[in-house]
Amino acid sequence: MVMRTVVLGERPIELDALIRHRAVIGADTHDEVWEGEYHMAPAPNGAHAALEAELAVVLSPLAKRAGLFSRGALNLGNLNDYRVPDWSLLRHPESLTWYETAALVVENVSPGDESWQKFMFYAAHEVDEVVIVDPRDRSVRWFRREGREYEPVEHSSLLDISVADVVGQIDWPPPVAD
Repeated sequence: MVMRTVVLGERPIELDALIRHRAVIGADTHDEVWEGEYHMAPAPNGAHAALEAELAVVLSPLAKRAGLFSRGALNLGNLNDYRVPDWSLLRHPESLTWYETAALVVENVSPGDESWQKFMFYAAHEVDEVVIVDPRDRSVRWFRREGREYEPVEHSSLLDISVADVVGQIDWPPPVAD
């Protein structure tokens, strides 16, 4: 069961200690800060990681052909407000801690995650395309930014590939029980 926890008032020192401990052991790689609110995300499971690797195999050659630079998870935004997409394409090969934008981000849906709530943030950071991959129904949903909104599309302008072709090239990992 996925349960949301909200702590009102001053953040307890025990919570600060937990956040520091997660950083020390590397468990915070998918944690995010949403307008000053800390979102603690569990590490992805093995099927999630396998699907990320599959997407990299399928999309990286297309990215290279398009002059884009493939990255895994990264911090999109700044110290006080950032999201961590599962996979990204950048227009420049910089190695930064904080990225202002990305050409494309991929969110690999996990039970209870917040992938679908990130669209407004990505639009504000001028991310051109957002891809939502759901291993449960083996679907890929592609969106292109039109102003401050994202519209569903069946073909990536950036990578010049159809969504159907991407779906057909993925070797989907077996589903994981909740």
